[in-house]
Amino acid sequence: NLIPLPPKHKGLVCAHFETLEESLEGNLVALKHNPGAIELMDDIVMQCTKENIEQRKNRFFIKGDPGAMLMIEFACETVEELNAKAAALEKDFRSAKLGYHFPLVTGADNIKKVWSLRTAGLGLLANIPGDRKGVPGIEDTAVAPEYLPGYIADFKKVLKKLGLTSVFYAHIATGEIHFRPLINFKDPGDVQLFDTLMNEVAALVKKYRGSMSGEHGDGRVRGKFIPYMLGEHNYQLLKSLKKAWDPENILNPGKIVDTPPITESLRVIPGKPTPEYHTVFDFSRYNGFFRSIEKCNGSGDCRKSEVIGGTMCPTFMATRDEDKTTRGRANILREFLYNSETENPFDHREIYDILDLCISCKACKAECPSNVDMAKLKAEFLQHYYDIHGIPLRSRLVAYLPRLNKLGMLLRPVTNFVMTTTVFKNILGIEPQRNLPSLSKITLSRRTAQGIPMPDTQPKGKVYLFNDEFTNFNESDIGIKAVLLLIKLGYEVKIPVHRESGRTFLSKGLVRTSKKIAVENVNLLKDIVSEETPLIGI
Repeated sequence: NLIPLPPKHKGLVCAHFETLEESLEGNLVALKHNPGAIELMDDIVMQCTKENIEQRKNRFFIKGDPGAMLMIEFACETVEELNAKAAALEKDFRSAKLGYHFPLVTGADNIKKVWSLRTAGLGLLANIPGDRKGVPGIEDTAVAPEYLPGYIADFKKVLKKLGLTSVFYAHIATGEIHFRPLINFKDPGDVQLFDTLMNEVAALVKKYRGSMSGEHGDGRVRGKFIPYMLGEHNYQLLKSLKKAWDPENILNPGKIVDTPPITESLRVIPGKPTPEYHTVFDFSRYNGFFRSIEKCNGSGDCRKSEVIGGTMCPTFMATRDEDKTTRGRANILREFLYNSETENPFDHREIYDILDLCISCKACKAECPSNVDMAKLKAEFLQHYYDIHGIPLRSRLVAYLPRLNKLGMLLRPVTNFVMTTTVFKNILGIEPQRNLPSLSKITLSRRTAQGIPMPDTQPKGKVYLFNDEFTNFNESDIGIKAVLLLIKLGYEVKIPVHRESGRTFLSKGLVRTSKKIAVENVNLLKDIVSEETPLIGI
């Protein structure tokens, strides 16, 4: 019963097309070459990758702005065979006058980047500006690949009639293209459009002898179409089976049979205004604080384990608890703020407790396909929460740590000893096993007070080194090494006059104080920092 090992060499032909329609015809050409997989990305998804920090680096193979792309995988025993397959496919594409660029991507790391770009599609859609987002419902329809061109053409006519647009991506080789129509569930009119669209698409799927649930199943969203797709007689058989096994209807009621209308039980209340808040941070790029939370679409990329790699989300990796994920925190923020009945919607201890374990590492801003910046959201929330309840002692001490360190340097040995004691850590609410950063023997500012040596040769230029509070007080040896390295590289090094970075204030939610420090630093540095004399941080 053993099966052969997979071929040693893999490659992806990433065929670029001017239009989606071209790619549909290209899919039929590619299928004749027996590839292992063919995946589709449309121009909307690819545009979204430009705005994503993590995915931007994975666009290395994209040329221009294709209207659609097919990622066609081959696996061969030899490199020569792989190259021959790719060349034969490209020849057929060009003969059919389909596509304009056909790079062959090889190497495990590069292939992984390409697939990462494709699989990020769902999460990336949350970056589409505005309240209309790609919603599920018709994302699971499937028809035979040879019917796709006609099916998509008819589907686009429906979209045009309803004044809607859609995203197209995923498993084109099997006729399973994920449609994500852009719908605003906050708008009652769009909710009705969604219902109309679902009915129209169901008719199309039946016309092309396809399935409404080619991959993901029916459930509440598509349950209403089971009688239409399978026939009333078969639907009654399903109901009888459900009744026989679950006479009290307690097992997942309303999921397959007797499903409620798809326009009910939505996350938002159609017609209810989106909450607006006066914030310290500027959230205008995403139309406000609340819409920045709504960027989370629940894709669950923050539920990574340490085995998968990446950083997001470290608290989930440690606890495996959903409420310690970026998604869990976003859901709590969204639900409480949207449904808050308090005079100040930020006055919820539940939100405070959920956000408390967020370590503000900002991994989510880079690794989340939707670029949810939980550290920024947390800091903004804490500022408003402190406005109501005051600043806790621990938060205040951490925020003002740079100034406390300046005092601590007066009795450095005593300060370092006190910070190792369990009593001190218990007062601050810090885990006793946690080692606190000790103070250096001498600060970087004192070490460089007598002047910084010049390079041995004519300097290549001048650079300014930002002497942040952690380098200055806790790791001055690293600061000295940085100075010596820059001198060795031939640069004149200057440490300008500036305030602390404000990072400690920001991490504890004292956003207004951090902003004030940032403005002061800009004013102190704006006349000396330039492209010719850059500011460097450690």
